[in-house]
Amino acid sequence: MTEPRSARPLVLASLENGDGTRCVDLFRRADGTHGFEEYRRDPEDLRGWSGAAGFGARVFTDESAARTAARAAVKWLPAAVGE
Repeated sequence: MTEPRSARPLVLASLENGDGTRCVDLFRRADGTHGFEEYRRDPEDLRGWSGAAGFGARVFTDESAARTAARAAVKWLPAAVGE
């Protein structure tokens, strides 16, 4: 069953790697907390993006804290966003 729209996190930024096979979404939950999740997309899999790491349950007070944690946790992210 799909969550009601109001219960789904709002994606604030979606950061992809250079070849478009990995991405990290930074999001805000309905309760005002923030988080991030890493996804992967396999070219041969027509279903699209799928969860890759299980970071989504981590809770942060703001987008900046979530972004900092994502950069530390996702090895390819700093290079993809020019850091």
